[in-house]
Amino acid sequence: MQHRLSNFIYLKPATLSLLIQSGVLLALLALFYLIQEATHHYSGRYIQIPVLIFVLFQSFFTLVLVCALRMPTWWRWIHFCFPIAIFLMFYLSIPSEIYLAGFLVTLSLYWSTYRTQVPFYPSTAVVRQAVTDLLPKDRPIRMIDIGSGLGDMSMYLAKLRPESRIEGIELAPLPWLISVVRAKFKRSRAVFTRGDYHALNFADYDVVFAYLSPAAMPALWHKAKAEMRKHTLLVSYEFEITGSTPTDVIDLYGTKNKLYVWKMAQEN
Repeated sequence: MQHRLSNFIYLKPATLSLLIQSGVLLALLALFYLIQEATHHYSGRYIQIPVLIFVLFQSFFTLVLVCALRMPTWWRWIHFCFPIAIFLMFYLSIPSEIYLAGFLVTLSLYWSTYRTQVPFYPSTAVVRQAVTDLLPKDRPIRMIDIGSGLGDMSMYLAKLRPESRIEGIELAPLPWLISVVRAKFKRSRAVFTRGDYHALNFADYDVVFAYLSPAAMPALWHKAKAEMRKHTLLVSYEFEITGSTPTDVIDLYGTKNKLYVWKMAQEN
């Protein structure tokens, strides 16, 4: 029984979220049906339960459940707000074309987040400067930003290090397309590829920069250890790797976040 519960908890967050929302919805429908029947049995009439009350119950009980399952904070907010957002969309009679447009934009931004568990996280100027300071300055390097988003990091570094090859790889089609167009207009030397970084060979790079998510870090570390060359750098913004002590931790001015650096210690 404990093994089955463990498997349930460690489903992909999107799958688990669907099960939670569906389960709470079915449970509430059954509960409200029983309340209606009991009221009719004892008073001879049915009570009218406002839809908003049902929606608030849905939000509350899904929040309780995701907290019990210890899902990340941002998933808790999503679960709480989702039923309310659906109610408001129906209440406001928003045209279906807007739903379609919103869905297509979201899909093009987050594309395979269900599989990779890596949402769209753009980096900031403070992070870009900190990464610049980390790069070896005595030789040309090859560096890649995995999950490069709109391309800011790669284009910034390519401008400062014209002798080096700076790349970005992005799986979501819209951010990748925007980064390619921006690079063309800016005449940037940065090279952008649409694809999954898992298909890359990290042995080809001197520096690998990642701004992913906690869920993606164990697999990233496994790949880095297996493929990266001795003395090359794995750099992660904000997210640590459980069970692996970084070589260096850099505090970023004006933020609470950090840059974690691992200098690979063995030849692969």
